[in-house]
Amino acid sequence: MEQQNGTEIAHQEKESEAVGNGAAPKTASPRAARQGGDKVDRMGTGSIPKLIVEFAIPSILGMVVNAAYNIIDSIFMGQAVGEIGLSTATTAMPLMTLFMALAMLVGNGGNALAALRMGEGDRTAAQRCLGNTITLGIVISVFVFIFTQIPPLMDVVLGISGATALDWEYSRVFIQILGAGFIFQIIGMGVNNFIRTAGAPTRALVTMVVGAVFCTLFNFLFVIVMGLGVAGSALATLCGQFASCVCVMWYFLVTKSCPMHLHARSLRPDAETIRRILALGLASFVMQIGMTVVNLVLNNLLNMYGAMSPIGAEGAKASIGVVGRIAMFTVVPLIGVAIAIQPLEGYNYGARLYKRVRKTLWDGVIAATILAVFCWALVHLFPVQIISFFGITDPNLRDFTIFALQVQLMMLPFVGFQIVVSNYFQATGQPIKSIFLSLTRQILFLVPLYIALPLLLPVWFPQYTGLDALYFAVPVADFLAIFTALVFILVERRRLHKLETGELEVSI
Repeated sequence: MEQQNGTEIAHQEKESEAVGNGAAPKTASPRAARQGGDKVDRMGTGSIPKLIVEFAIPSILGMVVNAAYNIIDSIFMGQAVGEIGLSTATTAMPLMTLFMALAMLVGNGGNALAALRMGEGDRTAAQRCLGNTITLGIVISVFVFIFTQIPPLMDVVLGISGATALDWEYSRVFIQILGAGFIFQIIGMGVNNFIRTAGAPTRALVTMVVGAVFCTLFNFLFVIVMGLGVAGSALATLCGQFASCVCVMWYFLVTKSCPMHLHARSLRPDAETIRRILALGLASFVMQIGMTVVNLVLNNLLNMYGAMSPIGAEGAKASIGVVGRIAMFTVVPLIGVAIAIQPLEGYNYGARLYKRVRKTLWDGVIAATILAVFCWALVHLFPVQIISFFGITDPNLRDFTIFALQVQLMMLPFVGFQIVVSNYFQATGQPIKSIFLSLTRQILFLVPLYIALPLLLPVWFPQYTGLDALYFAVPVADFLAIFTALVFILVERRRLHKLETGELEVSI
């Protein structure tokens, strides 16, 4: 009872602070207005391991399904078109990552704000967040469509992305088709997050599974049966995203049990709501932009050093592209764990239950590490079977891809720690630290290593080439990023101890 009262006081303090900052006072208490209050309150009282398992399973599965789109496209294009198809997917990856960044900017930002408003008991404001997120998505989608349909702009983008004469036209068609239906991605993947905030995580997972199933079915129909190649794979992706989009909109428009319905009045732009959505979504956007920069740099270096190797530029892009997709798929469950424990960390931090914050963090690290070791073992036990899914049949290219994959994932068992720690700082209201830790591996460490290591590694170890250095750069960057995260969390541990003993006060 004492703990429950403390939680209510924390909510009241937040509301008073909001009113003092000019926010409109709420007409009802948070506990009276919030549906399913017990489900929220148990985050401060329930067994942390059980809560992590409950939250993590749908989150991990959702992230895996989300990542499956790129894997599905690569598999079908590799099987039907060969190395050119895989090279096209690699060339298009930077722009596809940018598309994802825009979807996360509005989707994650809007959902975070809606979750806050629902927690405060202001359902009208939460619905306004939902509507304004969709409005922002429509506006951004129009700009993306116009941008991708202008040939001079596409030529610049393809040149920066490292397109070659062989995959130039394929990449242009692939990107233009995805750009034409970008609104389906924003709603099907970005707005999907609101379903979790509405208290239906399984429903959110189902909408994503539906999209992945449709994507697979239409890939088989368009690429294998009808022989539409790269264009068919892009159209199949749009079909999958459209199916998810329909499921998401159906939930917010038709489902009676939904606590956060979409109304026409909620679509009306509200300047303050839009500002908060963009501010809260900036961390996710910046991390995705970092991935875009890495992909741009890598594609151009693959063209340069690949041309000097026996497998050629197209073979290098196809091989490293496959490695990148497999690596992404192994990291996705770790991100799922980090996202799953965020509400637990944030709730307990807000309630000043610092022991539970600390336990949630370290239990999350353990869970992510177990998953990382499992994925690492799969890559080492079944590399040939994994690579064969992507249509790589040439023995030399296959051997190169397997070696590159195992080297690049050398530090995978420890990567979960870095990801969970980075997300911890976002969950506890320290976004600057979170952004910095997320960018250490991608920008601060990996990009300089991509540039410098191909010049140095062949000098130090003549048996390796500049192309080899590109995948050796990844575990080095991982090690540096993990070490940096360790330093940050040791400092944070001391800060939490001071908060717990009352030596330090913090404004939440």
